[in-house]
Amino acid sequence: MAEPERTERKLRPAPLLFEPSEAVADPEHFFDLESIEDPRELLARATELTLAFRAAAERAMEFQAVAAAQLADPRRFDRLDPALIASEAEWTEDYALKMIEFGETLQRGGGPGHA
Repeated sequence: MAEPERTERKLRPAPLLFEPSEAVADPEHFFDLESIEDPRELLARATELTLAFRAAAERAMEFQAVAAAQLADPRRFDRLDPALIASEAEWTEDYALKMIEFGETLQRGGGPGHA
């Protein structure tokens, strides 16, 4: 997993559209890209999806970091130690410590998207 870093540019991708369950069942189907014949249109739509997934992954990681920081907060009576947070998130303990620190930074700045 990548280090928890914020990029300077904010990606504003096209919204992701949820695929119908029939399309998801077809392993060759991916957001209808396979039906686009014009290479310029295919490049444009594939780029939109790439940016959307990248932005979604970044935002989800920020929420992971905030949750980890909240779970590790020593003021909580039910706080978790970094090893348990790592286990629950399928991270290494070192990565959990970095994510907790990143989450604390985000919380000081107003939460995900405001660091």
